[in-house]
Amino acid sequence: MLQFDRFTLENGLRVIVHHDDTTPMVAVNILYDVGARDEDPKQTGFAHLFEHLMFGGSVNIPEYDEPLQMAGGENNAYTTNDITNYYVQLPLKNMETAFWLESDRMLSLGFSEKSLDVQRKVVSEEFKEHYINKPYGDAWEHLRALAYTLHPYQWMTIGKELKHIEDAQLTDVKNFFFKHYRPVNAILCVAGNVTTAEVKQLAEKWFGPIEAGEKYTRKLPAEPPQQGARARTIFADVPLDALYKAWHIDGRLAPGYYAADLITEIMGNGYASRLYQKLVKEEQLFSNISCYQTGSLDPGLLVVEGKIVEGKSIEEANAAVEREMKLLIDNGVSDDELQKAKNKIEAMIEFEDMALLSRANNLAFYELLGDANMINDELGRYQAITPQILKEEAAKILRSENSNTLYYRKKPATS
Repeated sequence: MLQFDRFTLENGLRVIVHHDDTTPMVAVNILYDVGARDEDPKQTGFAHLFEHLMFGGSVNIPEYDEPLQMAGGENNAYTTNDITNYYVQLPLKNMETAFWLESDRMLSLGFSEKSLDVQRKVVSEEFKEHYINKPYGDAWEHLRALAYTLHPYQWMTIGKELKHIEDAQLTDVKNFFFKHYRPVNAILCVAGNVTTAEVKQLAEKWFGPIEAGEKYTRKLPAEPPQQGARARTIFADVPLDALYKAWHIDGRLAPGYYAADLITEIMGNGYASRLYQKLVKEEQLFSNISCYQTGSLDPGLLVVEGKIVEGKSIEEANAAVEREMKLLIDNGVSDDELQKAKNKIEAMIEFEDMALLSRANNLAFYELLGDANMINDELGRYQAITPQILKEEAAKILRSENSNTLYYRKKPATS
C-alpha cells in the first residue's frame, strides 16, 4: 500500500507527498486538469502545443532545461485528451530547483512571438512527420471522427488539422494558459526521501503567491449512444491493408471500465491472446493484431487493430474478428483465463509502482480522479470482475450497432 500525505494551499493547489527513504532522488510531478477535450473545436492542438511552450522559458527564467541539467535533473511531459503532465526527477539535495522552475512557469510563461513561432514550427513538423507523412499515421484521425459525433474526443491530441496550430496567435495562447494552467486546476506530487513539512514550506514559498485563477468547470457535450454500425473505407499509400475496429465503453470511473480492460487483455494483449493465437498464428489472416482501450476519463473506446497479410481479404479479416468477439459474448471466459489476465494486470501495477516517477504521476492522476487513495484500491476493482460480469459487459460493448470499422486499404497499383 502506498502511503502519502496531502494538503491544499490557499490558492487551491493540491499537494501530495509520498515518502520513500530508499532513494537519493526526488520526483516532482505537476498534473494540469486540461487536455485536448477542453479545446475550442476551431482551435485544436493547443493543449499539446503547451506541452512544448512550457519548455520555451517562463516569465523570470529564460531557459528551463539548463538550470535543471546543472542540478543533475531530467524532465519530460505528455499530453492526452484528458490531462497535461509535467515531471522532473533530480537529486534530493537540489529539490528546490524543481520548485523554482515549476512555480515560475505556473506563474506565467515568457510569452513572445519568437517562442510561439519556434514551438509552432516544432509541432507542425511533428504533425507532418507522425500524422500526415507516416504510413497509417492518420488512421486515428479517421477512427475518432467515425466513432464520435459530438464529444471532443473526435479529434486527436495533436489537433484536428495542421492549420489550427499554424494559425495560433499569441493572444489565443495566452488566454488558454490563464484559463487552464492555474493553481486551482493543478495537482503537485512530490515523492522521495522528504517530509511533509519540508514540502509544505517549499510549496508555500514558491507556489503560494501565485494567483489561484478560476476553477475550470467542464460542460462538454455527451456522446449519444450509438444506434447503428458505422464503417468507412479510405485508400492510402501503405504496404498492407489494415483494419481498425472500435466500440464505445464506459468512462474511467465506471465499473464497466475494469471489465473492458480485462477483455482487451484476454482478446489481444500479447502472443498468448485469443486474437493473436487464432488470427495471426493459426489462420494467418493478420501479420499482427492488438486489442486495447483508450483509458479515457469520459467514455472511451475498445479498439482492435491489425495489418492484413498480403493476399488475404480485409472483409475476411473483419469477419474473423467479429466471429471471435461473438464467441466471447456467447461463451464468456473460464476462471483460469480470467485469472491469468488479472495476474498480468497485477504484475503491471507492481512493476509501475517500482519507479519513483510512476508513483508520483499515478498519485496525482488518482487525485484528479477524485482521491489519490484509489491507487491502493485499483487492483481490487479488477479482482472483483467475475466471468459472468465480463460476459455481460462483452455483450453490452461488442454489439454490432456499437461498432465502428475503418477499412484502411492499400491504394491499387496504377499501370
